[in-house]
Amino acid sequence: MPPLLEITGLYKEFGGLMAIKDLSFCVQAGHIKSLIGPNGAGKTTLFRMITGIHTPTRGEIRLKGRPVTGLKPHEIAALGIASTFQTVELFGAMTVLENVMVGRHVRTRSELFAAGLRLKAMRQEEERIRKSALRYLEAMGLVEKRDLRADALSLGEQKLLEVARALATEPELLLLDEPAGGLNDRETEHLSERIRSIRDQGVTVLLVEHDMNLVMNISDEIVVINYGEKIAEAPPSAIKDDQDVIDAYLGQAMDYSDLARPQPLARQPEEFRRY
Repeated sequence: MPPLLEITGLYKEFGGLMAIKDLSFCVQAGHIKSLIGPNGAGKTTLFRMITGIHTPTRGEIRLKGRPVTGLKPHEIAALGIASTFQTVELFGAMTVLENVMVGRHVRTRSELFAAGLRLKAMRQEEERIRKSALRYLEAMGLVEKRDLRADALSLGEQKLLEVARALATEPELLLLDEPAGGLNDRETEHLSERIRSIRDQGVTVLLVEHDMNLVMNISDEIVVINYGEKIAEAPPSAIKDDQDVIDAYLGQAMDYSDLARPQPLARQPEEFRRY
């Protein structure tokens, strides 16, 4: 059985600048895999290629053995890949519930004619969408805020709302781009619990994150890239001692021995958060 996601020999060039160079790795179904590296390493560029925003210069991206390279973003979403963004991208004037209902668009069947005339089938589908959206809000702990405007939420809540909206597309693979950015300790700990819950419910997660404590706590495997190239791929226990990773990203060895025991997430020193 092939991995859920396969990245093979991927390159991306922007006007002579090679942002991604011969990158290859796999993501197994049911795992949380993290992608880390310094600022400019190519992490967001890779996400944009996986979701169809950018087209690779060469190389291949496969989902369950099927090539998705070059497909449009809505086609890739329909196949089962969803993503959140580095900066929050919500419809601020819409309610929390409406934002998640928008995420169901890729799974809706009613056409413009049925929607315009408010036909019975369309009304029934809209009610199913609403109930489904409420379930995703409940999973993220936001159901009680369903009628608030999205821009009335705290940053941590807005990030969870983005995750709920992405989950509404029914993905098999969820890409999370720096979900802990700007969050405090309590919000980060809450986020880690939600990410584990998403994985436990059958959604595979590929995570870009600079909070190394979060990454080490929840990841099954970690890929480290620098200047668009992979320099390491291993479980967290091996990554923390990899000298190439320490030189390129961590800055010095870090003791994660306590992470085998459940504990609140603590902020790491600032040098471990640099891009």
